[in-house]
Amino acid sequence: MRPLRYSINVTLDGCCDHRAIVPDEGLHRHAAETIARADALLFGRVTYEMMEAAWRAPAQTGVRPEWMESWMEPFARTIDAAKKYVVSSTLERVDWNAELVRGDLGKAVQSLKRRSGKGLYVGGVRLALALTELGLIDEYEFVVHPRLAGHGPTLFEGLSKPVDLKLVSRLELSSGAVAMRYEPRR
Repeated sequence: MRPLRYSINVTLDGCCDHRAIVPDEGLHRHAAETIARADALLFGRVTYEMMEAAWRAPAQTGVRPEWMESWMEPFARTIDAAKKYVVSSTLERVDWNAELVRGDLGKAVQSLKRRSGKGLYVGGVRLALALTELGLIDEYEFVVHPRLAGHGPTLFEGLSKPVDLKLVSRLELSSGAVAMRYEPRR
């Protein structure tokens, strides 16, 4: 069974709003390596639409937007090429190398996990909460940035019971952000 891993950027005060994080080359390199460790990405609708708007290669020109720095290109290529599964009850269809996931979330994700491969990565906030409640996440990565945002959203708000985790690795990035990987204690 392939593992389901969760990765998210968060500030020291718990904010996981992507606009509160200052991206740099090291963060983008780490994120591209993280995505490359997976067979597919699992997104909720909001995360899928946000990522598609930012990182999908322009279909007609292939030219990246002016705001994109050259060091962002490897991440953009990696996420653009990745297989994606999108959990949504409101979207009628998806593309961008994506497939809709409908019905019972637990059964659908267990089915994806049963397929052979390196693993799946999930991003976002609400989907990760639902998958945590179902006990389906095998590894959590929190990339903690040395910043206080002073606002939310925060992670796992409304979690029904604590989940105890065991630290399995730690990596300090050049920006001072620390990527910490945890596994649930079962």
